[in-house]
Amino acid sequence: MAHVTETTRRTRLSDVTPPIALGPLDGRYRGAVAPLVDHLSEAALNRERVHVEVEWLLHLTAHQVVPGAPTLSAAEQDYLRAVVTTFGAAEIAELAAFERVTVHDVKAVEYFLKDRLSAAPAVLGAGTVLPAVSELVHFACTSEDINNLSYALMVRGAVEQVWLPAARTLVAQVGELARAHAAVPMLALTHGQPATPTTLGKELAVLAHRLGRQLRRIERAEYLGKLNGATGTYGAHVVAVPGADWPEVSRTFVEHLGLTWNPLTTQIESHDWQAELYADLARFNRVLHNLATDIWTYISRGVFIQIPVEGATGSSTMPHKVNPIRFENAEANLELSSALLDTLASTLVTSRLQRDLTDSTTQRNIGPAFGHSLLAIDNVRRGLSGLSVDHGLLARELDQNWEVLGEPVQSAMRAAAVAGVTGMENPYERLKELTRGHRLTAEDMRGFIAGLGLPTDVAERLAALTPGTYTGLAEDLVARLEPPTTA
Repeated sequence: MAHVTETTRRTRLSDVTPPIALGPLDGRYRGAVAPLVDHLSEAALNRERVHVEVEWLLHLTAHQVVPGAPTLSAAEQDYLRAVVTTFGAAEIAELAAFERVTVHDVKAVEYFLKDRLSAAPAVLGAGTVLPAVSELVHFACTSEDINNLSYALMVRGAVEQVWLPAARTLVAQVGELARAHAAVPMLALTHGQPATPTTLGKELAVLAHRLGRQLRRIERAEYLGKLNGATGTYGAHVVAVPGADWPEVSRTFVEHLGLTWNPLTTQIESHDWQAELYADLARFNRVLHNLATDIWTYISRGVFIQIPVEGATGSSTMPHKVNPIRFENAEANLELSSALLDTLASTLVTSRLQRDLTDSTTQRNIGPAFGHSLLAIDNVRRGLSGLSVDHGLLARELDQNWEVLGEPVQSAMRAAAVAGVTGMENPYERLKELTRGHRLTAEDMRGFIAGLGLPTDVAERLAALTPGTYTGLAEDLVARLEPPTTA
């Protein structure tokens, strides 16, 4: 029988208005990542392009770089900067109309801004000089002069205003959980096997410390920029205005934007700073992935109990289930983010000779890379807020594994042997024979200790030890956890 298709009779979803998102970040998960739209969307890129073009025009006129250029009044400067601050839906549509003609996004920005200069007399009066400086828009610039600065501003804004605040809040939350459970003893598992006890708080503090360290690296990130022409030689600049100190003009302009000046480039800014930043972001993602898998395992083991959400469904067929979906969602999104960040970092550092366009389309995926990371942070934060600890389970696990005290007993025997106490030979081997493959009770362990002939104080100290009290300095170590910075 031939396969029946209904495709030709279906409504074309691609024709639905408003347009349906192709990807989940702009659809299902829009609420969690929406703040990034203000920094890493196509519209945000165009707004930053307008911003850079406006500031370049203001820089040239304010410093009298081009002979004969008039000085702009405060009102004229405000008018130009208002083009940026009021950039919204109408301006996005207007730019799109220009680009349909130019088939070039940066050229469309140039024409858009020149149009605003032409319209200035209607707002500022016939005496404004803004129409006369129209040819200083995009003066001596290549598209990459505008783009590299725009992307640096976009990424800096996304990191400092959106991603870092969310990440700091997450790390602080993990730190708070660590401190709250600093003294809660827990059986450790190394290689999945019972091992020296720890505290739940200390294990969470390890993850908070790792995440905090990556945050501090990201907080120190440099955002580089350049403005030096088509091949980085200031060729057009020097021919047009030979008397200007163009490297100094470039440096002061880039630093005026709050960026670090890159003095030597080809046509493109080399993007090494982006690769450095994305590597740090990906490393943060991977540490957070480790936290998500550990919490998932603790939930599976019963250490953490998930607090049910009223009305929520865990399984469509098993009513009892409360699935750890926040942590599973986070894992997947962290993997997607890290894959994109890795690709960005490896691709952006290479450009054939003086310029190719591989970076152009690659950089358009910075938003999704940040979006998947931000979504994962949101999921982990919500997942952590819905956990409680099963103290009874932790106590039972410890009480069922007295053999973990083999380590301190044989270590005390070693110390006694060094001090000259007889009968302490082969301590490791003797404890190995006692404990390996055996489940010991408290009486078994205490009986063994009593028969060793240890000094009285040592024997009493070991006899008083339990798996639940054998946690070393774990609680004190949590107190040493450095909180994340707040800004």
